Amino acid sequence: MDTWGDVIGRGPEYFDPYQELVSRLGRDLDRQSVLNRRKARHQELVAALEVLPGIREAVAEAQSLGLGLGVASSSSRGWVSGHLARLGLDGFRCVRCRDDVEQAKPAPDLYLAVCECLGVRPEAAIAFEDSANGIAAAKAAGLRCVAVPNPMTEDLDLGAADLRLDSLAGVSVAGLLERLA
Repeated sequence: MDTWGDVIGRGPEYFDPYQELVSRLGRDLDRQSVLNRRKARHQELVAALEVLPGIREAVAEAQSLGLGLGVASSSSRGWVSGHLARLGLDGFRCVRCRDDVEQAKPAPDLYLAVCECLGVRPEAAIAFEDSANGIAAAKAAGLRCVAVPNPMTEDLDLGAADLRLDSLAGVSVAGLLERLA
């Protein structure tokens, strides 16, 4: 089983990395120590991340076209809001996170909540996703979906998306809308 491909894009209730480590090692560890080290390293890595190429331009173009923008994330609201602010990404009229719905991805709840917030029918919306669970959620909600993998998901099977792009760099939102029409 490809554990990473199965859990990425889902909420923490689906996967406990500590339990996975203990299971693979066959012995118990000091849970708090492991979690503290993991959290510190995670924060260090995330703080170093930059916006993927083409994202800022796509957001600006979508705004200029008058499109409603939303975020549907299986992460916590604090994590999402903090990183949107840190990266200077605004313009999202609606942000829905795992805290806002009963079930996170791959369930369709997040995408349905964003569509409701934006006042748009799911079949008139397009999701940009980087994980198989996110694509499954978008498709289950009735959205068209463009897969744009990140470095951690580029080798995963994202074939359920309507379109896969290596990057949004140099990609026109208007052109994408035409291709998906």
